[in-house]
Amino acid sequence: MLKKEDKKQIIQDNQINETDTGSSEVQIGLLTKEIESLTEHLKAHIHDFSSRRGLIKKVSQRRKFLKYLQANDPKSYEKIIKKIRRK
Repeated sequence: MLKKEDKKQIIQDNQINETDTGSSEVQIGLLTKEIESLTEHLKAHIHDFSSRRGLIKKVSQRRKFLKYLQANDPKSYEKIIKKIRRK
């Protein structure tokens, strides 16, 4: 689970305009942070299968958002992919 401060920062980094909190870019950013967090958790807790299932669901959801973004806004897609790969 993300802290409020972390979530605010991710939204500010990825929003299109000042009132944007739910665009594909923001959703992808939030999912990416949650995926990173779950991945670290699973390195320490190998047999936590319910968290593993949650991780798989989040990866699938992010993949759907990326596919949508690639089809509808290729420039934004490229920008998001570069951000994800830097981490």
